[in-house]
Amino acid sequence: MEIQSIKNRFGIIGNAPALNYALQVATQVTNTDLTVLINGESGVGKEVFSQIIHSLSPRKHNPFIAVNCGAIPEGTIDSELFGHEKGSFTGAADSRKGYFETVNGGTIFLDEIGELPLGTQARLLRVLETGEFIRVGSSKVQKTDVRVIAATNKDLLQLVQMGKFREDLYYRLSTVPIRVPSLHDRPEDIHILFRKFASDFADKYKAAPVQLDEEAKQLLINYPWPGNVRELKNIAEQISVLSHDKLITAKDLNKFLQPYSNNRMPILASANGNSHEFANEREILYKLFFDMKKDVTELKRMFLDVLQNPEMANHSQSFMNDLQELKSSESLQPKMTQQALQSSQPVLMNNDIHDHVEVEESLNIVDKERELIIKALKKHKSKRKDAALDLGISERTLYRKLKEYDIED
Repeated sequence: MEIQSIKNRFGIIGNAPALNYALQVATQVTNTDLTVLINGESGVGKEVFSQIIHSLSPRKHNPFIAVNCGAIPEGTIDSELFGHEKGSFTGAADSRKGYFETVNGGTIFLDEIGELPLGTQARLLRVLETGEFIRVGSSKVQKTDVRVIAATNKDLLQLVQMGKFREDLYYRLSTVPIRVPSLHDRPEDIHILFRKFASDFADKYKAAPVQLDEEAKQLLINYPWPGNVRELKNIAEQISVLSHDKLITAKDLNKFLQPYSNNRMPILASANGNSHEFANEREILYKLFFDMKKDVTELKRMFLDVLQNPEMANHSQSFMNDLQELKSSESLQPKMTQQALQSSQPVLMNNDIHDHVEVEESLNIVDKERELIIKALKKHKSKRKDAALDLGISERTLYRKLKEYDIED
């Protein structure tokens, strides 16, 4: 089937080379039962690719179901996917079939596959390798014939390295990888998509379609679109409904776009987040400690340069002024960097760096997590709820970490 006819059938707009290549790969695997892993940022339309693969496959007349793995609580996801027997857990009043049983002969789309708990990953691996599964609370092995299409907006290899995702499952899922390009990687398609959305909303709301002047078009193309096609569609609808003028200028358009920075920093998870807040904090801590280590290494290098070069030593006052600027800089982390700066002054005064050996602070992430948890518990007098709130994690996550690190509160 030609790429253009697929675009027309499934409402896909754009002609970016990366998009066309992704569609080409999708069509090539439709007549097989190969497992497919669709990668792409949130909002790029990964589910549409799963529908294309199923609709053009020999399974097209059999069931298709899309499951958001991140939206199902960890305690019930095994039951949802594989079913359970009556009385197997509290609330299991009756036996229930899981998705792998009800979709037998069809296709199951597992979105946000990176959110699966490790135990569920092991069950899924067995299904992929042998076609067998066991209901929760049962010992009877059952067979199923289901094609699995998975999708993620995360780097699964990074999750593998962090111990959050099984390496064998990753390679089993990624038999055929498909990369759906982000909207900022398709600049030639952005204005075309906007015009299509604006036309659709004009028909919906019985109004003339909005148009962009040249400056507004350029602003639209240069915007990074963190929410991808979904965000662009929302912006088009807002403009169609709220704009009095149908010719939109850059100033008008800017009112609807979210402020952004080229240096987007990670944000700590809220206290009311789900069970993945600590994983987000772990990534932030990795970056924090790495930056601190670079700062200290740079300071050491500067000290050695001064000591090894007599001419530079004559300018020690200028060097100390530079150190003071570094000390007050927001780019350096306060605690560790100031310790390094304080230790720098006697080194210069004595002109003997060998008499002042620094012992680097441990940058082990597990040690840092444990230290933060202990500090929070002491600060809040062992009140777990308050400590969890201060750490930016859920109370359940804190309880799990207390057991993991054998911390007595």
